[in-house]
Amino acid sequence: MHELSIATELHRCCRAEVGEDGSICEVVVAIGDLSGVEPELLRFAWEAVTAGGRDDGATLTIDWCPATQTCPLCAEIREPQPGKWLRLCPTCGMPLALSGGDELDLLRIEYQLQENEVTA
Repeated sequence: MHELSIATELHRCCRAEVGEDGSICEVVVAIGDLSGVEPELLRFAWEAVTAGGRDDGATLTIDWCPATQTCPLCAEIREPQPGKWLRLCPTCGMPLALSGGDELDLLRIEYQLQENEVTA
């Protein structure tokens, strides 16, 4: 399950940005159709990585980015069935162009700064 290593690295990057005085509230990531990442497994891994620590309860929001196929001759964008990609246009037989869907990007981090308590 490579989603666990992705969630771990995502958390590490977020912690580096937030710093020691903050706690993560929400992280928004873009995940593409062709990235090889299962969104539900990534959410589960994120919950496991953040559980019991400073960022326990931080939500992971996924912005799903579908891939599209376009026929250069028909100019139609064909919506593939999940898990199925056509190589040729069923109308004219031309090879289809594939675009998008390879995203795996950290888009936004929302966090809250904790006030440091000074005790004498």
